[in-house]
Amino acid sequence: MDQDTSSPPVAVSRRPLVLAGVAGFAVGSVVLGLLWALSDVEGAATADARAACAALERVGELPRPEPGGPPIGRNALGPGGLSRLAAAKELAEAAAELDSAHEELAEAVDGVSRMVMSLNYGDASGHRHYANALSICGRT
Repeated sequence: MDQDTSSPPVAVSRRPLVLAGVAGFAVGSVVLGLLWALSDVEGAATADARAACAALERVGELPRPEPGGPPIGRNALGPGGLSRLAAAKELAEAAAELDSAHEELAEAVDGVSRMVMSLNYGDASGHRHYANALSICGRT
C-alpha cells in the first residue's frame, strides 16, 4: 500500500478537445449558413405576389360606365369585391417590400384601387392599371 508520490503527473493534451470544438463550430456555421440561404425570402415575396393576383382575379371585371348613364356605386364589384381588392393591394405591397421585382405589380394594383375607391370607373388610367396588373399576374 505504499504509493510513490514522487512521480510527476502525466500531462494530458487538450489538443483533441480544441480540435473537436473548432470542428463543431465549423460544422455548425455551415449548417446555419445553409438554413439561412434556404429560407428563401424571394419565395415569400413571390407567394405574396401570387396571392395578390389571385385576389385581384376574384374581383372580376371592372365595370365601365355608360355615357350619360347612372353613376356606378360601391356595390359594383359584387359581394366581397372591395375587400378582395384591398387584400390584393396589401399583398402586392408586401411582395414589393420583400422583393423590388414586384414593385410594378404593387403600383398597378394601387392604381386600380385608387380608381375604385374614388368610384371613378370611367378613369381610363385605372382600367390600364387593371389590364397591366392582370398581364403582370400572367407572368408571375
